[in-house]
Amino acid sequence: MRLPICLSIIIGFFSCAVLCDKPILRGIDPSRAQLYANKNDKFTCFDGKKTIKYTQLNDDYCDCEDASDEPGTSACTNGRFYCVNAGHKNLVIPSSRVNDGICDCCDASDEYFSNANCINNCIELGSADRIREKQMAELVKNGNQIRLEMAQKGKKQKEEQRLKLADLEKSRDQADKLREEKRQIKIDLEVIETDALDVYRKAEDENRKQKEEEEAMKSREEAEETFKKYDSNSDGKIDIIELQTRIAFDRNRNGIVEIEEARYFLDDNDALELEGFLTLAWPKMKPFLMLDSGLFKPPRGDQPADEGEEEHEVPENNDDPAEEAELLNEETENVDEQHEEEEDEEGHDDHDQEPEQQAPPPVQYDDETQRIIEEANEARNQYDVADREFRELDTELNNIRKVLDKDFGPDEEFAPLNGECFNYEDREYIYKLCMFDKATQQPRNGGSDTRLGNWDGWRGNDYRQMLYANGAGCWNGPARSVMVDIECGLDTRILSVTEPNRCEYNYKIQTPAACYASSTNEVHDEL
Repeated sequence: MRLPICLSIIIGFFSCAVLCDKPILRGIDPSRAQLYANKNDKFTCFDGKKTIKYTQLNDDYCDCEDASDEPGTSACTNGRFYCVNAGHKNLVIPSSRVNDGICDCCDASDEYFSNANCINNCIELGSADRIREKQMAELVKNGNQIRLEMAQKGKKQKEEQRLKLADLEKSRDQADKLREEKRQIKIDLEVIETDALDVYRKAEDENRKQKEEEEAMKSREEAEETFKKYDSNSDGKIDIIELQTRIAFDRNRNGIVEIEEARYFLDDNDALELEGFLTLAWPKMKPFLMLDSGLFKPPRGDQPADEGEEEHEVPENNDDPAEEAELLNEETENVDEQHEEEEDEEGHDDHDQEPEQQAPPPVQYDDETQRIIEEANEARNQYDVADREFRELDTELNNIRKVLDKDFGPDEEFAPLNGECFNYEDREYIYKLCMFDKATQQPRNGGSDTRLGNWDGWRGNDYRQMLYANGAGCWNGPARSVMVDIECGLDTRILSVTEPNRCEYNYKIQTPAACYASSTNEVHDEL
């Protein structure tokens, strides 16, 4: 609806009829007043698409597509209204808020045609803002002084690290050279050691081989003797009938040796000659013969064995012959060893006059070989020490390089905070931020830390945001991360911790390192 011409003129010039020497349209920025100058009672829309009568400005009817003809009314949906707010901060609001019954401008200029009863309180609000701005300016001034001290300290720390880096590089090069010398000495002595020990290894191998041959011969003699004993008809074979006469081979313990039981020991043959007996039958027979001779003792329930006496449990009614034979063979080996020990003891009994001696160690080296071994051991120890010293220096060097590569601000003001940790507690968790390292979370009632993120660098170029990324993964979710918002303060501490999105945390911290001299203007803009 287009307002009467006389009313539109009154509305359009009302605010400035009192405040200005030269009236200007309501709702426009005074710096743009020249754009609304009356030119032959005509006005051209800013987009140049249309020219209207000057009296059609602020007539509550939208003539221009860009809303330039209605800066002081709500007629255009895309319009903007400028609140002068003399004595306080100016403000620009959407035109839809003009005459909506809500006081948006502290000078009440947006509600000139409503019943909102707005009052002009810009002077009071401006005064309060100026007090806050003065306090903030004082805070920034004092904080900036601390920041300058931190910057000086940070530069000194980095310079010290650079000097230390140069010294450590020299020390590491020397340590690497020494390590290589020790490594070569170790290699040379180990070659000599290997050659010396090979003589003993060959002797040990020969002794072991000889012992195995003697044991094999002994076992063969025992087997041949058993073969002759069981070959009752002396036909040079052991057959099923001959085995059925030997109750030791009653595997199921029913009092008779059945044909299938006899065939089992003959490896499913009806008869075996000596060589077949040695390789196929004897390994199966020997455990059962030992059991029959009393070398194996059946389990005696809960009754303990005599002290020093080892029980040999025999499986009863085992359905798997191969498994049964394997178990009995293991016991056979144990009993063979026990018999050898008993024979040694009996041999000692025959020489009571000789003093009892401890068994010698497996290998005794001559003096020259022992010296070579000791020298090789010492060379290995010295190399280990040199290698450890080199690796420690290398690790320290890498840590210093990481520190030197970090961006601690334009004046190194954040450097003194490197590695410093700060805590923040809420009702459930203790949050920790270790600057330029990591962010963690721990339940207040105890439990392990959860890594929320690792230092990932600055965001933006004003040193107001840090990112700690690649934390522990959430259940069926992304890896945790922390965005740290930084503001000026006289000390360094965490102000708040929130989780605006799942597994994405926000820390707000304050620190003097963020108190730049230009912060005063930034604070004013925020207010």
